[in-house]
Formats: sequence, C-alpha cells, structure tokens
Amino acid sequence: MARRKPFDIAGVTVPPGTRRTVDVPVSELSDHTPVHLSVRVVHGRKPGPVMFVSAAVHGDEVIGAEIVRRLLNSKALAQLSGTLLAVPIVNTFGFLNHSRYLPDRRDLNRCFPGHATGSMASRLAHIFMTEVVRRSDIGIDLHSAAIRRTNLPQLRLTSGNDRLRALADVFAPPVVMPSNLRDGSLRMAAEHEGVDVLLYEAGEGLRFDEFAARTGVAGILRVMNHLGMISGKGVPRKRAEPLYCSESTWYRAPAGGLLRGYLATGDMVEPGTVMGAISDPFGEFEAEVVADQQGIIIGRTNMPVVYEGDALFHVAQTSSPEDVARGITAHMAPMPMFDEDEII
Repeated sequence: MARRKPFDIAGVTVPPGTRRTVDVPVSELSDHTPVHLSVRVVHGRKPGPVMFVSAAVHGDEVIGAEIVRRLLNSKALAQLSGTLLAVPIVNTFGFLNHSRYLPDRRDLNRCFPGHATGSMASRLAHIFMTEVVRRSDIGIDLHSAAIRRTNLPQLRLTSGNDRLRALADVFAPPVVMPSNLRDGSLRMAAEHEGVDVLLYEAGEGLRFDEFAARTGVAGILRVMNHLGMISGKGVPRKRAEPLYCSESTWYRAPAGGLLRGYLATGDMVEPGTVMGAISDPFGEFEAEVVADQQGIIIGRTNMPVVYEGDALFHVAQTSSPEDVARGITAHMAPMPMFDEDEII
C-alpha cells in the first residue's frame, strides 16, 4: 500500500503516523504578545476522514477544552485512520479574559465565515475556516451554557440532515434537539462548505462538569469508531438511546427576587410540577414556577438572584414519560470508580 501523504497546515508539514501542535498566527495583544490558533494535528498512517473537534468558540465555555484534552490522551487514537484536527481553544482572547466575547465585544459565533481584512472576530473566523474547517470532512463543535447556567449534555442538529441524525444516534447523548442554522454561526458556514457539524452543549460556562466531560469524550470516540477512524477497543458503549425532542420552552421568572430551584437538569416534569419558587428577601410574597407541559429539564439557571423575565428552566417536550425516565436514568447512572492512573 502506498504511503499516505503528509498533512499540510499553515505552512507546516505533518508526516503520517505523527502528531504535531501547529500554532497558526492570528494577531497580537496590545502589549505585543502574539496570539495563535493552536491546532493539534493527529495524522494517521492509514487513509480516512479528516475530523475537526473545536472548543471555546465562546471563550468562557471551558468544558470543551477539557473534553479535547481527554480525547487527545485517549489510547484509542494510537492507531488512527484519517486525521484529527483538535482545537481546544478557538477564541484565545475570550479564554484569557474569562469572557464569552472577543475584546471588541463581538460574538465569534456570529462572525463566520469571516474576512481576512475585517474586524478582529472576522479575521479569526476567516483563519479558522481556512486552516481547519475547509480541510475537514466532518466537525464536532463543543459548547456549554453561559455562566450561571448549566445544560444537560445534548446535541443540536440541523433539521432534515440524515447524516447528522445517524451520527447523533452513535454519539448518544441524553438528549438531541433540532436547531436552526443561525447567520454567522460556525455551523452554518461549515455546512455551506459541505462540512456537517455536530453541536454539543453541556455544562456551565467557566466550570468543569464530570458528567459533561465524560459524555462528550465517549460520544466523540463512538463517532470516530463509526467513521472507521479508530477501532472499537477502549471506546465506551452506549448507555441508552438518545431522547429526541422536537420542541422546547424556557420558563421565565414571573417576578424578581430570590429563586429556590427544586429540580435539576435531567429531571422530568408534567403539567402542574413546581420547578421552583421566587420570594422577596423578607418572605412577604412568593411566586411558584410551574410546568404546563410534559418534558425533561435540559437547562437551568444556577443564579438564585433573579429579575422578572430571567430564563430559569429550559424544558424539552417529551412523550411516553416512563420510557424517557428509564433512558435518562441509564445515562445519568453513577460513573464507575477509577484508579488515578486510569483517568484520561
């Protein structure tokens, strides 16, 4: 069999069967410190798809960086077919400042595909599209809720995309939701280039979450195995089939005050379920937050101090509550204990 060609990116050549971190120049900080888009290239000896896994497009969504770290340390990548482009931190500016945005206050995920001579966000988007997305066949983009909120691990898919639906079945998070493409998003720009992207949402901004991390790593490894990039050895088996939900609703604060949340992500609700209550600091009034539909909580605020209209509980509508409850229980069963040297 003919030897596979090297992988070229940003003027760097990565031979087959090797790994290399490539620092793509982006810009400079105001004190002249250079900023790079760092891409870990794992170029397999055998041919196969090129997959990118990206995180921290929003700089405060740090759980994705931890998922990428664990992925790169997985023994399953030892005999890789194809190429993995792992980018643990896309928005370095926001990451350093613990901010969702760039210093110019732009949301990077509304600036794709970008432009070589545009704003700071537009230039970064252009570099990521040029050096990573357009070299790939498939992508997985890792996100979390904003700060002070948390998300149950879930995938967001483009409606009607059968390929992504099949990959979602393999990834197998607790919940899968349809999500319309937004102008300027990485997902829209990538799909315009013919690169399908799975969008993973889990955990909270500026926080690590063990369930979110393990679910993300396991799902990515299963997708890579499905695509023939890695063998099944060391790839976690699915705990349960994902729950597909077509609609969801945010329940908002009916009044300002102090929120006592009674339910967590993954909990089931039905009409009449009291999810929380808001009171004033003196306890002179109280307003309950009551579900009016059957569903599962896929996101919620962690902030007890709320204003009227604040988003509190994100509920995805479901059917057959008994089957749903069994599936979610399987997903959220206690993780096995590991020795320290077994933790990726």
